[in-house]
Amino acid sequence: MSLKILHHLFRRTTVLAVVSLIPAILQARTFDFDKYFDSDHITAYVVAAFLIATTVSLFYNRLYIYREQDLKKQQEKQNIRLSLIMQTGKLRMWIYDTETRHYKLVSAKGHVLEEFNPVSFAKLFNRDDFEAMRSAIFDICENKRLTDTVNIRSNGNDEEGEKYYIVHLSIAKKNIKGQVTQVLGVQRDVSAEQEKKKNTSKLMMRYHTVFNSSLVDMLYYDKDGVLTDLNDTACQSFGIVDKEALIKEKHYFHENAFFNNIDFRKVEHTHLTSIIAQSEYDETRFWAAKTGRSGNVYYEASVNSKRNEAGELLGVYIAGRNISEMVNSFHTQKEGANTLKAAIKHIQEYIDNINYALRISGVRLVDYDPKTSHFTISNTIEKSQLLLSQLRCIRLAMPRYRRTVSSALNRMDHLTPYAIEETIETEIRDEKKRQIALMFNMVPMKNAKGKIGHYFGLCRNMTDILETERLLAIETKKAQEAELLKESFLTNMSYEIRTPLNSVLGFAELFELEHDEADEPVYVEEIKNNTNILLRLINDILYLSRIDADMVEFKHEDFDFAEYFDSYCQMGWTGVSPDVRVSVENPFEHLVFNGDIEHLGKAIQMLCALASHYTSQGTIRAKYEYRREELVISVEDSGSGIDPETLPKVFDRFVRDKNGCLFGTGLDIPIVEALVKKMGGSVEISSELGKGTTVWIFLPFRAKVIEKKSNIDYNMESVIA
Repeated sequence: MSLKILHHLFRRTTVLAVVSLIPAILQARTFDFDKYFDSDHITAYVVAAFLIATTVSLFYNRLYIYREQDLKKQQEKQNIRLSLIMQTGKLRMWIYDTETRHYKLVSAKGHVLEEFNPVSFAKLFNRDDFEAMRSAIFDICENKRLTDTVNIRSNGNDEEGEKYYIVHLSIAKKNIKGQVTQVLGVQRDVSAEQEKKKNTSKLMMRYHTVFNSSLVDMLYYDKDGVLTDLNDTACQSFGIVDKEALIKEKHYFHENAFFNNIDFRKVEHTHLTSIIAQSEYDETRFWAAKTGRSGNVYYEASVNSKRNEAGELLGVYIAGRNISEMVNSFHTQKEGANTLKAAIKHIQEYIDNINYALRISGVRLVDYDPKTSHFTISNTIEKSQLLLSQLRCIRLAMPRYRRTVSSALNRMDHLTPYAIEETIETEIRDEKKRQIALMFNMVPMKNAKGKIGHYFGLCRNMTDILETERLLAIETKKAQEAELLKESFLTNMSYEIRTPLNSVLGFAELFELEHDEADEPVYVEEIKNNTNILLRLINDILYLSRIDADMVEFKHEDFDFAEYFDSYCQMGWTGVSPDVRVSVENPFEHLVFNGDIEHLGKAIQMLCALASHYTSQGTIRAKYEYRREELVISVEDSGSGIDPETLPKVFDRFVRDKNGCLFGTGLDIPIVEALVKKMGGSVEISSELGKGTTVWIFLPFRAKVIEKKSNIDYNMESVIA
């Protein structure tokens, strides 16, 4: 810029010099040059000065042009760098014009790419965030601040969903009066950072929910059996005051009285209920607080080990709870109910102690006078606490109990000689927002003439008792169902394990007896076959047990089902007969879902293996279709099929056909059904004896990418030799 000013000054100086020579030349016409100067020399001097000025002007002109070209190249390089920075940093620049109030999207070179009016520009962002940004822009325009930074979200209507931006605002241009005419906004996309924060927050929330839950005791022992972490609930259950001090003391797994009978190194997934004496509970080194109580301590827990891929133990998690209070509470409530019934029967005998009983039990006295139709409630004999009319009594009851209240009041109005015993739910709620349930026990009281004068009795809050009874009934039913299922499962499991195990032992004993050496390969082969059956059966039992206990984690991630389908089918057909032709129909080039491909692949693999097991010759075909946001997978074989009596029970565990043979290992189809149900789907099966079986899997998946194959050849078959 200084070179440009110098060039401009030089040109002005040259022009002034030439102009200043003009008066001298004009004066030379009247001046006697011959007397003082030679006119030829003067002319030569003027011409020479003019030529020198012209040469210098041309030199500085070329120098200015070269300087301008160099500046232009540097500016282009800076623009390229700025463009790269904007692309790499996901930056966009726009300018707010205070005169037109329009927003102009500009490139790195300063060119206007697109212009928005306030309404159209506001539609690109969240309404509240845009208003906050407008407020910041107006503050800059009013010179209240020079710069500002605003967090803003998109409107969420684009295909990529809601986006997050950080906008840095600054003054771009002012007029000669110092007023802001343009505000520059540099917008950076921070959606990836926000997504990472959300994922981190979800992970921390999951850990907080599982481990630091206020409902379950959580303890973690490392690979050496040393206690390394426990949550606050466990501290409360075990009377631990200082958790950090306890962890520093290095308490070992075997020091816990509830788990000292478990082998720490061999533990897998164990659910147990322990009962220990209170004295043993107080004497153990693990507990920091001594209860000083007598009786037994009840504790239930789930002990789970964590191992790496090599099977090495990494640690043990324990989830449990002390159920002593629940057991004692049940006994206490039962004893309280019996005490209440006895008190009602012998109310006259305990009339002198009733005030004391009211204070310690929360029971209220109730009295109804048929003459005045007034219902009185009091917490002592001497003083009434509440006076209610008949209409008020009816309205305080829940609608389904109003007829009961009305009937009880009507019987007392007609002076019934029988006791009134009713439990009703009222419109009144307690501090836990529950409908308060009240139990009324009232008996007729006679006057000196032997006539009924009023009804007197007790009122007790039964909300907690009824809630506990309801929960206990639900838990009891669940426990009974689980016990029946466990007994049935254990019975079938022990029988099925015993069959191959007896075969292994039987053939092994044949080696000790006199036998032909030529028969030894047969014995060995039978032992290997039955051992494989036993191993597969145990693996299926353990896997199904993990599914039943909700210990199988289902991951949700994007996967291309079209790429995985063929390989899972081939893995299931590994042991297929050479006389069987297998085929896979894959009509899609790409079909992307969000779900758990590992467990879905296991279900497909098990169906294909089951089909190859029952098909000695013929065909097996696996295919899938996707329509109306539903993935339908089918495995069809021409094998032996299933008889009509067995078909309705194939989803039960250890099902046998009419010949007494297991359907697979007895757990194949139940495992497939359990996996598919965990993913929100269903399984159906159709079979005809001697003609084959078809199994369908229906999954409610929403595809993210759908790309069908251009030329689909359904006749392509691969033969397993």
